[in-house]
Amino acid sequence: MTPLAFTAFTFGSSALAGLIGALLGLGGGMIIVPVLTLFMGVDIHYAVGASIVSVIATSSGAAAAYIRDKITNIRIGMFLETATTTGAVAGAFLAGVIGGHILFIIFGLLLGYSAVALFQKRNVELPTNVPDSRLAERLKLAGNYYDAVLKRRVDYRAAGVPAGFVMMFGAGVISGLLGIGSGVFKVLAMDIAMRLPMKVSTATSNFMIGVTAAASAGVYFARGDINPFIAAPVALGVLGGATVGTRVMTRLKNTTLRKLFVPVLLYVALQMVLRGLGVHVPWTR
Repeated sequence: MTPLAFTAFTFGSSALAGLIGALLGLGGGMIIVPVLTLFMGVDIHYAVGASIVSVIATSSGAAAAYIRDKITNIRIGMFLETATTTGAVAGAFLAGVIGGHILFIIFGLLLGYSAVALFQKRNVELPTNVPDSRLAERLKLAGNYYDAVLKRRVDYRAAGVPAGFVMMFGAGVISGLLGIGSGVFKVLAMDIAMRLPMKVSTATSNFMIGVTAAASAGVYFARGDINPFIAAPVALGVLGGATVGTRVMTRLKNTTLRKLFVPVLLYVALQMVLRGLGVHVPWTR
């Protein structure tokens, strides 16, 4: 493959990854890494390095737009980020002590169960009967945004703050221990535990994943795992796709986003179970 063809193909696939990442609050690694390794013959270390760049680009492209539209809840994002980063540090220390195969299977099954739970509430547009939470009120985690589809302002409040915090800590541990991205867990924690609207969950996740990825990008750069020839078209493509994704997301219903999220969740769950069983999956990040 010529350098021009490589760049064009990488840019196109990265744009798709950025679009999906902006819509669902995930990093683009689940698309970028398999494309680079399986179809382009790129070494896995460079592919993962490009994946880190894609996460930062997705967050940069989507977070600004979602903050401007007041869909992102910055207070919730910063509050939960403390749990994720602390968990990531703990997971990194545990990585040399605990074997990951059983954990892969356990968390894969948990994700599969979560996918079923999300599918059961696939037609719920906005959370109802959200219980009062004194902790959420004290931390001022409630918010509102204008929904272009419903054509009205949506006021919401958070619940299950301790459960959400624990899930975020677990997401960080999983990320540090097993070497996988935790965007899926971030969305789950906010949607299932904290009862936030799906749009708020995905927008806030986009804001958070960039912080997490930026913290680890320096390590990959220092190791020489970020190749500019690969990372440049990835960053530009993802940024363009994420910009389009932010415009598309505001025009979708929460139920549509949830239905799009379920198959992605099943896909990640399958990856984790396969890795737990010893089947080599080179695109898990």
